[in-house]
Amino acid sequence: MVIATSKLQSPIVTWEKLPDDFILPDEPVENIQQPPLAAAVTDALIAANLVQSDMLIASNFALAANISQKTVVKAPDWLYVPHVSPVAAGVIRRSYTPNIEGSSVAVVMEFLSDTECGEYSIRPTPPYGKLYFYEQVLQVPTYVIFDPYAITLEVRRLENGRYALQEGVSGRFWIPELELFLGIWQGTRAGSDITNWLRWWDEAGNLLLWSSEQAELERQRAEAERQRAEAERQRAEVERQRAEVESQRAEAESQRAEAERQRGELLAAKLRELGIDPEAP
Repeated sequence: MVIATSKLQSPIVTWEKLPDDFILPDEPVENIQQPPLAAAVTDALIAANLVQSDMLIASNFALAANISQKTVVKAPDWLYVPHVSPVAAGVIRRSYTPNIEGSSVAVVMEFLSDTECGEYSIRPTPPYGKLYFYEQVLQVPTYVIFDPYAITLEVRRLENGRYALQEGVSGRFWIPELELFLGIWQGTRAGSDITNWLRWWDEAGNLLLWSSEQAELERQRAEAERQRAEAERQRAEVERQRAEVESQRAEAESQRAEAERQRGELLAAKLRELGIDPEAP
């Protein structure tokens, strides 16, 4: 649902790290498909070795800003920050405030829940709408909305301070911050009954595999190699047996020739006993 306003107000935004005792919202996930969808998006990046230690990729994670001296927190279903400052050893990052804890948020994703201040809301007053918060406050360059029920994908890019809906190519959208295409893929993933997923493709059009798919592919390759090795072993065994048969044949031929030679010598000896020269013409 979109909450329209006649004119977007310019927010007064400041950046202050949340205090350690700040109580973060603990709202239930509105879309039961959100956790596995977000996990699948991240999993493919990890499996492709595209995740660096100084990146922040998270799901349902708090993003904070001060608007008119009031702390506002939103937790996108999925987010990507290209560079964050490290936290002290043993400290768990509970939230992220752009500009003072690292770079700006580059990509946010929401999986449609259609709440009052939800994915399309440009409400400029508390409680701020998500679209307004990402566009006017955080100024996130890429905003993705995926409806897993209607199976629709919308990608918005920040242009001149406002989001502009992008047109995909064959259902895929180029995400420059990650240098990957994003699109809807139909299929199954172990442990889930979801059949429509957000997937990544590289610039050449190759699908980025999930870790489970990579493991299965590796298993198939190992099995193919095992079968190749077994076929080679069997071929070598057949060759060995053939060589053994050939050796036995040659030995039999040698024994036959030896027997023939001995028979000839015995015959020659008998002829000599009879006074006949066996070599006479």
